[in-house]
Amino acid sequence: MNTAQQNGILALWCFLVLGLVRESWCQTPCLVDESQRYVSCSGLNLVEIPKSLPTTLEDLDLSFNRLFQIKSADFSTFTNLRALNLSYNEISSIENSSFNSNTRLRSLTLFNNSLMEMPSTLLEPLLHLEFLDMSNNFYNESTLGEVFKTLVNLQILSIGGPLISKVQKDDFVPLQNISLQKFALKTMSSLLVYEEGAFSLLNTRVLWIDIALDNNAQALPPMLKDLAGKSFTSLRFRNLFETNYYTGAVDIFSWLAYINTTELVFYRGKFNENLLMLILVNIQKSRILDLSLLSVDFSRSQSANKTNVSIDDLYLRTLLVKDVTNPDILRFDWTFTWFSKVNNLSIINVNFNFVPCDAWDEMCNLKKLDMSCDKLVDAYLYNPKCHNVVLPKIETYILANNNLQSLHLLSLLTAKWPRLATLDLRSNSLGSYNETCTWTPSITTVILKDNVLNVYVFQCLPTTVEFLDLSHSQLERLDMDYFNKATNLKELILSQNKIKFISSDWKCPNLQVLALEDNSFGVIDKGSFKDLPKLRNLTAGDNPYHCTCDLYAFFSDIQEESRIVLFDWPEAYYCYHPPELLDTKVAFYTPGRVQCDVRLVVAISVSTTAVVVIITMLLCWRFDVPWYVQTLFAIVQSRYRSKNTGEIKEYLYHAFVSYSHSDADWVRGELLHRLESCSPPYRVCIHERDFVPGKWIIDNIIENIENSRKIIFVLSHNFVNSEWCNYELYFAHQRAIGHALEDIILVVKEKVTMEDLPKRFQKLRKLLRTKTYLEWPLEHTRQHFFWIQLKSILGKVSPSVIDQEDLLVANGGAASSDGPASEVYQEDAELYEALIPQ
Repeated sequence: MNTAQQNGILALWCFLVLGLVRESWCQTPCLVDESQRYVSCSGLNLVEIPKSLPTTLEDLDLSFNRLFQIKSADFSTFTNLRALNLSYNEISSIENSSFNSNTRLRSLTLFNNSLMEMPSTLLEPLLHLEFLDMSNNFYNESTLGEVFKTLVNLQILSIGGPLISKVQKDDFVPLQNISLQKFALKTMSSLLVYEEGAFSLLNTRVLWIDIALDNNAQALPPMLKDLAGKSFTSLRFRNLFETNYYTGAVDIFSWLAYINTTELVFYRGKFNENLLMLILVNIQKSRILDLSLLSVDFSRSQSANKTNVSIDDLYLRTLLVKDVTNPDILRFDWTFTWFSKVNNLSIINVNFNFVPCDAWDEMCNLKKLDMSCDKLVDAYLYNPKCHNVVLPKIETYILANNNLQSLHLLSLLTAKWPRLATLDLRSNSLGSYNETCTWTPSITTVILKDNVLNVYVFQCLPTTVEFLDLSHSQLERLDMDYFNKATNLKELILSQNKIKFISSDWKCPNLQVLALEDNSFGVIDKGSFKDLPKLRNLTAGDNPYHCTCDLYAFFSDIQEESRIVLFDWPEAYYCYHPPELLDTKVAFYTPGRVQCDVRLVVAISVSTTAVVVIITMLLCWRFDVPWYVQTLFAIVQSRYRSKNTGEIKEYLYHAFVSYSHSDADWVRGELLHRLESCSPPYRVCIHERDFVPGKWIIDNIIENIENSRKIIFVLSHNFVNSEWCNYELYFAHQRAIGHALEDIILVVKEKVTMEDLPKRFQKLRKLLRTKTYLEWPLEHTRQHFFWIQLKSILGKVSPSVIDQEDLLVANGGAASSDGPASEVYQEDAELYEALIPQ
């Protein structure tokens, strides 16, 4: 392969790579709004106009790219285009027909490109053009073409660039019949030629002259002369002297007095005492009301012309000195008389840190004083040696962005300012001292935003305020006593602090606007703002809310009453606690009525308790619970007594007989006769004979059941209905649980079914179903067999039963039927029988 072929292949690869790069640049996405009317392709390093843009667009931003050429077809499809920004590119050529399809274009920006000549034919289709910026390009003259005569709708025009060395008198002829809102001209550093009459053709409300006259200061008088008699709202000079300080003796501002303008602005440039004195002296003779010295480079000059001219007749509505690094600009005249008749004085970012006493004396006509960003400290701002610092007309004092720390010293400084209404102290280090203050009573607005406040600041705040801004100040707690005194307060801004608690005792009768967003409190109770009757506007979002019933009640009341408007609801309100509701919108937190209504909870609780009590009473009645309790108490009490008297180790009786009083004849005549006439006889216990006189009946029942080896129940209908028999049956039932069911003998004297027995005696009911019982036969022939069965169940007479003498001792002689003891027993038996229901 020869060298030519290799070079050809290499060139082909380079062409393909460049094509891919260009394609990638062209396909770089632009920002398109939803309506497809606004498209931003700014800062995408484009080298040509993208092909895929919507044809409906009306506003196209192509600034900060690398466009170097505009072709006729680039904007041909955008017939609705109204604004086109091509600034900060490298455009050196634009084809004349490039805007033929864009007849609706109203704004065209070609600022900071590489155009070698001022466009003329290009602008012919743009009859509706209102804004045109062609400045900072590389054409070397400022002559406007005839096409500008047709641009009758033009309002703002900026032309010129760093290569324009002269301004000729016919450059602006096409504009003489067009009334502009603003005209801006830029030339090279140190303009060489200005032909008189050039500016006389201009008809504009605002004139910006970016012309440096370092080596041609004598060009300024003819410029100002051409402007004499014209009316402007603003006249601005940029870099009037860019590299050199003016030290000449000629008054180059002598024509300034004849220009009818209200505002004069000097932006950047070199200034010294001489130049500043010339400006101020001529402003005294003019109609200028507002003077601004912005970012000027001020320096004292040893060769400055010394004059005896005083500046004590400088009537200004506004004097603004801003972004001047050398504070000597304020001291170029140590008498400070140029402040004496100024209404609004702003000294911003001038780096001075104290105010001389003479300066305070000359500011007697000020209504507004702005000393922001000046590194002021308390001791230099308030000087006790400056006696009677009285500013009788001042209404607004701004001290933002300084190094102030003491509100007390500020109150001393302003104490004799009778009209002071607004005090702006934002962005300092105020509010951390425990101090007291006495303010002039005219103060209605205090701004302490972006300080370092604590609760002590409230004891040093004026109580006459109507507007109070304490936002962005790390405030953690409020002093409610202050708000009781600040009865005029209407608007309170507490945003972005660290307030942790909102008191329900907050009283402020005239408060209408309250901002509490972005703090640290989690709960606002229902009655938190009850003593703020005029509160109408509230913002309280972005707080770590505890989603509770109290919070829900608060927001529910606000929405129902419609008295207070929550401007940031519901977007800024989220739950922080409890954890399961984290990041849930407060608006979506809807607890149940039972959860939050205390009255309903009490009503339900009382109702539920009443139902439970009623059901419990019914169950107790149904299952004889009171009877069980009463009987259990008797058992425990009896066993307690028996425990104190000692336990009986042996049985006293072979059997205890439980029967109804109605069956007493059968028991005495049949049962006792048969059992006690045996040889040896059975010892049987019956209540009529064997209960100890004077002892409690329940104790007698329990002790004798426990002292009997067997318990015989004579069942009959009267037995079932007898309360005392039920007691004896229950005690036997309890004994059977601890011993054995064989100790119980059922003798059915009358036919009794399981349904006749109380349901509480489940063991005995089961006994009737599972155990064979003895039934008393009415036939005499079968009665003999009944006694054999009963004796068989009782068993033989056991030696474990104590003998008769011991029995007499144990019963205290009660077994005898004769003597006084028998009489006592008879009385007790009659009482017992009287208590037994029949």
